[in-house]
Amino acid sequence: MTIALLLTLAALAVVDSTSFGTLGIPVYLLLSSGRSRASRLLIYLATVAVFYFLVGVALMLGLTAAMDAFGDALNSRPAYMVQLALGVGLFALSYRFDPKWRAKRGKPERTFKPRVGGPRAMVLLGLTAGVLEVATMVPYLAAIGMMTSSGLVVAQWVPVLAGYVLIMILPPLALMGLRGVAGAWLEPKLERLRAWMTKHSASMVSWTLAIVGFLLARDAAVYLFW
Repeated sequence: MTIALLLTLAALAVVDSTSFGTLGIPVYLLLSSGRSRASRLLIYLATVAVFYFLVGVALMLGLTAAMDAFGDALNSRPAYMVQLALGVGLFALSYRFDPKWRAKRGKPERTFKPRVGGPRAMVLLGLTAGVLEVATMVPYLAAIGMMTSSGLVVAQWVPVLAGYVLIMILPPLALMGLRGVAGAWLEPKLERLRAWMTKHSASMVSWTLAIVGFLLARDAAVYLFW
């Protein structure tokens, strides 16, 4: 294990820490009302961290190898036709969230605001955020690939993976600590960030669906038509 590898993995973790699930939703929770907002945020972040860690462990232990057992079926023409249909469907669905598309048809703009609740609601919110971001966790998948290709043993990659996940949730933890000592100064900045994310949340979802749909459709089209 080299210093260069560790620095690269840390950089990927920092990129992952800026996603909607690891930064956007925590900002909402920080600005929520009630005395238990700190505990709600900690439960949410713990759920996200455990989810990411378990996904990483599954991949490192050979989830991709298990999928290779179905390689013939997954590389067949019917499978790629299903993938093409799924990609086109996701791309088309992206327009349903696009603010401009909805405005032209007189439909109200969609906004996404996490529901704040008790511990169970926070666990469910964390799991939902993790599942929705699985398709777009490109930095995380790249990190898994780098650790796999580096030939790390279990005793090496388990703490590295745990450290990666910890870096992912450090920004909201830092914001929580900063809010405790400089709440009056930080509060308006968090409010502006929340307002910006609320305004552009639908566009972010639209672009995510469009990009994932395009990539799926392009991959299938190359196999089917070229």
